[in-house]
Amino acid sequence: MPSFKRDPVFWARLVLGGIFIWAGADKILHPAAFAQAIYNYQILPGETINLTALILPWVEVLLGMLLVLGVWLPGAVALANVLLLVFLGALVFNVARGLDVHCGCFSSSTEGDPATLWYLLRDTVFLCLGGYLFVKVFLRRGAIRDSAAP
Repeated sequence: MPSFKRDPVFWARLVLGGIFIWAGADKILHPAAFAQAIYNYQILPGETINLTALILPWVEVLLGMLLVLGVWLPGAVALANVLLLVFLGALVFNVARGLDVHCGCFSSSTEGDPATLWYLLRDTVFLCLGGYLFVKVFLRRGAIRDSAAP
């Protein structure tokens, strides 16, 4: 049995999974407010905003749970990294356009500080954590597969 205290992959999964669960929880409770946050980004076509506001938080929570539990890890890690890239890209795009939109990352509220360099730095750290997991999970799979080959 592996020692979880010394397994950095375990802790990275817990942290990233917790981030995704935390990010999705408030959005599930307030889908209309989250739809407004999505609308403010001015990226998606209007007809996809409500559907995105309903589905994305559940995807975030499900991914978070999969990461925390270590279930379907390669797929969960890969999809989490795709979402992190999309989220970071949306923030960079809006900062570059000079739009003062609230991040909508951990709260569905559109009040408060607009997207700033702090959010970009924070999301970059999340992406680095996801990248670390991606490398570790896929390298481990390759090592296990190679050792099982005759």
